[in-house]
Amino acid sequence: MALIDIVQFQGNDREFVWKFPSENLRLGTQLVVKPAQVAFFVHRGKICDEVREGTITLSTGNIPLLTSLTSLPFGGDSPFQAEVWFVNLISKLDNKWGTIRPIQLEDPKYGLVVAVRAFGQFGFRISNPRKFLEAITGTAKVFTAEQIVEYFKGVVLQAVNVSLGRAFVKEKISVLEAAVHLDALAKHCAEAIQAELARFGVELVNFFFHSINIPDEDASYQRLKVIKEKAAELNVLGRDIYQFDRSMEVLKTAAANEGGGAGLMQAGVGLAVGAGIGQQMAQQAGQFVTKLPEAGTPPPVPAQFHVAVNGQANGPFGEAALKQMVAAGTLTATTMVWRAGLAGWQA
Repeated sequence: MALIDIVQFQGNDREFVWKFPSENLRLGTQLVVKPAQVAFFVHRGKICDEVREGTITLSTGNIPLLTSLTSLPFGGDSPFQAEVWFVNLISKLDNKWGTIRPIQLEDPKYGLVVAVRAFGQFGFRISNPRKFLEAITGTAKVFTAEQIVEYFKGVVLQAVNVSLGRAFVKEKISVLEAAVHLDALAKHCAEAIQAELARFGVELVNFFFHSINIPDEDASYQRLKVIKEKAAELNVLGRDIYQFDRSMEVLKTAAANEGGGAGLMQAGVGLAVGAGIGQQMAQQAGQFVTKLPEAGTPPPVPAQFHVAVNGQANGPFGEAALKQMVAAGTLTATTMVWRAGLAGWQA
């Protein structure tokens, strides 16, 4: 086979490692290394000399390690055999990634396990070409960008799984609010990915999320939306008013079903509401309470009253109990009360 006079990269811009097709070289052969490339001489599986950008004429002076291994004589155009590998140092930025299947994560704010999907993009470059050539290439004559992405896809997805879980727990970020935290979450993931890629001589140039979401058809997503809506309503109304409003709805429904105050007690309706509304809530309770239907029969004598005290509907109470409440200051002229026969709660 004829000796080679010029050795240069003949691959394309998607090939990050490329092996020159011939090993028949000679002293005097020209080696052309283009910008953002590195050329390595490999002899019997051992990486020898490294040549950076530029054009050189091979001599015993510029390939000393190879010369010593092949026992080349000084000067002349002596033939020798060696592999020449080119490594591309350009950045590859348009690499898409996405979760193969949803990640099961517990939403730290609402306490519900949901199926989370994530999609994004990352960029890389070979920062240590010798380490990369030793660690990954092996016997392959060409190593493309697609092969690198495929090789590291598991690393990226593992980092996303672990980093998202830790970030949600540590930062207390709800999955529904993830869209406004994409930069911070991407930083968490990038740190973990870079630590792994560095072992192979690869640098992570950038990493970001396109989206973090839950499939619309997922049952956990529907439940999470309902919980969020309830939490938003509670936040707008205030906890005490929200709980008082809920209790009044229960009272209204029970009264409508039973037809009177006595029926409320027979139905055993639980009027569980939060404490702490206070006297101000009692004064304004009439604005939030739905009026109850008028009872069909007059109340027994003595009348029995339900009393709204500290945001809770209590009773019914007889006259003696009401007097005790007045004496204790619990029942005042502004306290809201109701009995069968009244059109609604009154002061």
